[in-house]
Amino acid sequence: MSAAKATDSKYYTLEEFYALPEDTRAELIDGQIYYLAAPTEIHQVIVGEVYTEINMYIKRNHGKCRAFVAPYDVELLGNAVEPDIFVLCDMSKSNGKRCIGAPDWVIEVASSNASNDYRKKFNLYKNSGVREYWIIDPKTEYTNVYKFESDSNIIGFIRYQFADTITAGIYKDNSEPLEICVADLIEGFYNFQ
Repeated sequence: MSAAKATDSKYYTLEEFYALPEDTRAELIDGQIYYLAAPTEIHQVIVGEVYTEINMYIKRNHGKCRAFVAPYDVELLGNAVEPDIFVLCDMSKSNGKRCIGAPDWVIEVASSNASNDYRKKFNLYKNSGVREYWIIDPKTEYTNVYKFESDSNIIGFIRYQFADTITAGIYKDNSEPLEICVADLIEGFYNFQ
């Protein structure tokens, strides 16, 4: 999603962030508010198709995890972000309004605020206990997959082309792996090379 930073230099707390009007689409990262603009068509197509694939996999395998799609806040280390997609396996972290604590898997579809996805959110997810982080970038037609340990070290990084099949790491012990090929999911919606 596209984001614009608040123009003031004030440091905002979570309490101040949650006091914003309910219909405000924004994130709080390192004390700064980033207002979210409406996403592009390709962004929404990718989010919808990837979310559907994950959700169907979880249901088919009677999984204990649940997939969420934006808008749904995730509170991490004094920040509040709105990942495009996330998978939560410890449902006690969800209070019905937001997820408090690290999801197991986060997926962002890069847009005009890609620098937040690649830097600020990357560090936030890495340091808060997210196990796996994907950045799907329609502009470059690559998906970056990061796998983290509990002590915030990167244990794996692979860059995939949209035509590649990616196996989700959080389900590696299942007999049926979750495999996603972005090109297959968006075929007919988007003309990529």
